[in-house]
This record gives sequence, structure tokens and C-alpha cells, in this order.
Amino acid sequence: MRTEPELIGACLAMIGGRASLSAAERTLARAARAEALEARDGGRIRDAIGRGADPLGDALQSIRSAAERRGCGAVYTPRAIVRSMTGWLASQACPARIIDPGAGSGRFILAAGEAFPDAELVAVEIDPLSALVLRANVSVRGWGARTRVLVEDYRAIALPPCTGPTAFIGNPPYVRHHGISARWKAWYASSFARLGIEASALAGLHLHFFLKTRLLARRGDVGAFITAAEWLDVNYGAALRQLLLQHLGVLALHVLAPSVEAFPGTATTAVITCFRVGETTGPLRVRSALRLHGRNALARGAPVAHALLRSAPRWSVLVRPRPRPIAGAIELGELFRVHRGQATGANDIWIAGAHADGLPDRVKLPAVTRARELLQAGSRLSSVALLRRVIDLPCDLEDFTAEERRSVDAFLSWAKRHGAHRGYIARHRKAWWSVGLKAPAPILCTYMARRPPQFTLNACGARHLNIAHGLYPREYLPAATLRLLLAWLNRHVDVAGGRTYAGGLTKFEPKEVERLRIPEPASLGADSVV
Repeated sequence: MRTEPELIGACLAMIGGRASLSAAERTLARAARAEALEARDGGRIRDAIGRGADPLGDALQSIRSAAERRGCGAVYTPRAIVRSMTGWLASQACPARIIDPGAGSGRFILAAGEAFPDAELVAVEIDPLSALVLRANVSVRGWGARTRVLVEDYRAIALPPCTGPTAFIGNPPYVRHHGISARWKAWYASSFARLGIEASALAGLHLHFFLKTRLLARRGDVGAFITAAEWLDVNYGAALRQLLLQHLGVLALHVLAPSVEAFPGTATTAVITCFRVGETTGPLRVRSALRLHGRNALARGAPVAHALLRSAPRWSVLVRPRPRPIAGAIELGELFRVHRGQATGANDIWIAGAHADGLPDRVKLPAVTRARELLQAGSRLSSVALLRRVIDLPCDLEDFTAEERRSVDAFLSWAKRHGAHRGYIARHRKAWWSVGLKAPAPILCTYMARRPPQFTLNACGARHLNIAHGLYPREYLPAATLRLLLAWLNRHVDVAGGRTYAGGLTKFEPKEVERLRIPEPASLGADSVV
């Protein structure tokens, strides 16, 4: 199946009619003028679905571009992870109802239907074509009578009470806050407020789904969701962290390395969150997993007390392996102030190019403007030859010669025509034309990557933009001490000290760099140098 009409035709052939479809699905089928599937292809697809494969879902993923899938957060979960999460549910309860809030092609619903043959299945999916694929998969398995497919926004649904426990399972869609309407952001904030929790409008759609689950769930209900892991650390995840502790009853956190590929096509750090509503006292299990094997893969993890979670500003540090303690350790901030580099507000204007040819060289300062420049330099940046120049004019323009002033005025006129004076950063400077680069830092470090920070000796005195941090000694440190410290940092600092974001990125804010534990400089010897 290479086209949408072919896929719709295949789904209709599996379902055997349109009577059960929602209005949105019927409209989709009419508009597509679906092409009927040949009998032999239909048999092949039915056999594959019966074996647990998802050929229709795979076809849907291939028909839609990566940009289309990202726009609606549609990334389907690999079978091994579905099996592990379903196995965890089976170890916790025998639910009367299973709800998948962002069901896609139905991978979780199909696995749950097999694990719990007597449970009612409720699949919620806002995309009509995905819902049609899901309905076809369910029909082939013979579960149409016990499955409800709701082609709606999960946040808007209402469900009748259930006579037994409900289990929630799935992969809530990842859509950043930019793609969420003001109406739903207001719903998110007000719903959290009624629970006594302050929530940020910067939260992504997957956090909305946790909230709706709390509003639908009753005490004793269980659930397991897989999402991007950045909410463990970022400020807008604080509301979800409180919700899990105070209301949803978090039981386990399993942080999966990007190598697990929880979301195919992305190098994302994922977390599986397991919960039982009303469980707020017992310890939970946390672990960092490089792979998942078997139905009992989510049974492992180190116990962590709720009190520790309540006091921790970030949760990923509780999951990652803890570094061995260092005898006589101090914090890096006792020796250095750490400052993020300057933001220009408009790199295309303030990074010198042909538009700055007439400016005096003394206002075009060599600077690290891309993190890869430090990664390529390694432990020592020796030359500015390959660095770009940043235009850094003084606030007072009276010290230029007449000829220099003419070139400066010409540049500023060009910059104004391109709106350089109207940007937020420019409007908040003392003079809109003065970037204000910080003094060269003896040590520079990257702060956001899928790897630990790169610490680089700034031997050539380069400035730096806000893609790097500068480490400034609080008092004089000999060059030999700087080299020893830098070598130790590059050898021993790992991602455990940073914040995990979607995409598998780890970010180190300046204060987090200052909190890194290091040996006393006097204890470092020549063997510390790599």
C-alpha cells in the first residue's frame, strides 16, 4: 500500500463494512474513494495481523511524512516495549477495562486484548485514518464487540463508571506547547489549579494526557505510559511530578537510553511511568535501562522513597547511576563562576560577513559561535583562525575616527533596515547596537548535547556566544592547575549532572556546572592529564 486510498480500501476490507464507523471515518472513506483490496493481499494482511504484526500501521507511517507525523505526535511504539508494558499491567491487576488514550493503529489495545481476554477495550484516537486502521486491526482479531473506538480528543471524552478497575496504557502524543491552542492551555492550568497544583503553559500534549487520566481514574486504577523523558527535569514538568506523587500514585520510573529507540526515527531518551491511583506512601522503583527484554522487564529497579522524590528538584538524577563519591571533594563553583555566553538576538546581523567588511577589525571579535567548534577542538582551542567574528560595538561611538564612524554608521543603517533594533534582546540592551560580549573565559564548555560536556582550554582568548558556558576563576589559578582540572573534568563528568530533554539531549545550566563535584586541585597529579 503506497497511497492513502489504498490503505483506506484495505482497512474497509478488513472491517467488512462502514456501519460501525464514526462520522469522521465515513467522511474520510468517501473523500478518498478507497480502492478495494485484492483477496490475496487481504489474506496476507490478515495473517500478519494474526501473528501480532501491524502491517496497516506500518503502511500509515510510511505514507505520511516525518513532518506530518511530528505535527500530531504520531510515533508508534515498538512491539518489545508494548509487550513489556502490558506484562507489567498483568502483574498488577486484572482490569475490567483498558483505555489507550492515544491509540494510533492499536498496538497497545491489541496487546491488552490478548493479555486480558475479558476486559472491555477503549481506544481513543483523534485522527480518523489512524482510527480506521485501528478498527481494522481489532476486526481481524475478532474483538469488535468488546472494543469502543472513540474518534475524539482524549481531553474531551467522558466515560461511564466501570464495575472493576481500569487500566490506562499507551504512548501519549508528543506535541510541543507551540502546537496547543490557548483554550486547551487554559483547561490545563485551571484543571491543575483545582487539584491545588500550579501548572505551566509550556507543557507538551503528553502532560495533558496524564492530567486527563487523573480526572478519569478512580482509586485503585493502574497505568503505564511511555513518553519523552524531559518532564523529569524541566520546570514545566514540576506539575506532573506533583500529580504523580499526590494523585496518580507513581510506582516505577524506567528511563530508557536513546539506543533502545522507543520512538523509531528519533534519538530520544524515553521514560516508562507506572502508577496506581491513590498509592502515595510506599517506595517506588527507578532504573536506567539500556535494553528491555521479556514480559517482566519492568519488574526491576532500585527502591526510592517518596520523600526523596518530593525534595528533589529533578528526577532523572535519581534514576541514573550515581558517581562514586570523591574524598575531599568540592564543588566546581567554589573555584569558578560559570556564565552562559552572550545572546546576539540576530546572528545573521551580528556575526560578521560581507555586510561587515567596512567595519574596523577591532570591533569584529573572534568567538565560538557553534558548539561543534569546541567538540572539534577537544581539550585545547589553540587558534582563532577557523572561528567566525562577532560584531561588538561599544555603547559610546565617539571614540572612532571620522572614517571609522562613517563605516559604523553605514553598518547601523543597514542593520536597522533589517530590523536589528526591534528584537527583544536589542531593545533590552543599554544600546541596541552593542552586543556586549563577555571577556574571554580561560575554560569553555558545551552545555547541550547527547554526550557529556566538552571542557576546552581557551588558549587563544576567544569570546563565546550562548552556545557555550565560560568558566571564570574566582581567584588566580596557575596554568598547570587549569590543565589538570580540565583533564579531570573531561575524563569524569558524565550526563548524570544535567537535565534530560526530548531528543536524548542533556542540558547543563550554569548552576548545574557549578555544582559538579571535583577533587581539591592540590590532590590532582600529572596522572590526571589525558
